[in-house]
Amino acid sequence: MNTMPRHTKIVLALLAFLPLYFAVAALGTKFGIWGWQLGLMTLTFFGGMIVLAVTALAALVSLIIAVRAKPRRNGPLAAAIIGLLVPGAALALFMAAGSKAGDNPIHDIATDTGNPPTFSEATMAAREKAGANPLSDYQTPLGQLEFYGDRVPPELAVKSHAQIITARSDRPAPLPLGGASKAEGVAAVAAAMGAMGFSPVTTNVDAGTVEGVAETFWFGFKDDVVARVGEQQIDFRSVSRVGMSDLGANTARIIELRSRTEALLGSASR
Repeated sequence: MNTMPRHTKIVLALLAFLPLYFAVAALGTKFGIWGWQLGLMTLTFFGGMIVLAVTALAALVSLIIAVRAKPRRNGPLAAAIIGLLVPGAALALFMAAGSKAGDNPIHDIATDTGNPPTFSEATMAAREKAGANPLSDYQTPLGQLEFYGDRVPPELAVKSHAQIITARSDRPAPLPLGGASKAEGVAAVAAAMGAMGFSPVTTNVDAGTVEGVAETFWFGFKDDVVARVGEQQIDFRSVSRVGMSDLGANTARIIELRSRTEALLGSASR
């Protein structure tokens, strides 16, 4: 009777533990069991690296034992290889996230960098209650803003939000209203936000504004989004409540929201 070697059982147990560990770290943050710094920085990144390293080490030992075993068995060998590949893939994802953070040093993106859309008093009160990041002056260099200060490298400290956004290759652009009215623009943005799962979504037709709250699936991070519908175009702004870098999430969100709104306006005009 062939029994599974103990070293293989250890590797398989660690592989089964990995997704559970990262899910608990994320969902614990989402449901408020611990703060986002503990859930993301300590448990996911620091703790995650330790768990991945232990798994990789166990897999390496298991691989050596499996290769030297006589007769050589395919099951333990395959388990050891998988035990090395999974941490390697996770490490690559962590490195990619770090690189993405460097490419996206801010968490506040708007299509109008000279006069970004503003949030209502209710949204600002919700942000304050949640202990959210302060909104930034788009024209002031990051190094002169208290939130960033010496937390950014010298080459970024001299740049403002406006300069960083303008330099982006995927910079989101305003959406021309075309022949649509302001009311139609407001309705289209609100419908697009609803389709994207924003909650709540509030509108002010007279002011031409639409606001919504986006929430990430795993960690439950909340970002505030506002659209300003003018006479000629719609401008968008998306701001994270926590974290210094948004990993490109706010830019991607505005691009999707703009695309959905444009499609709805196009459908309404036909």
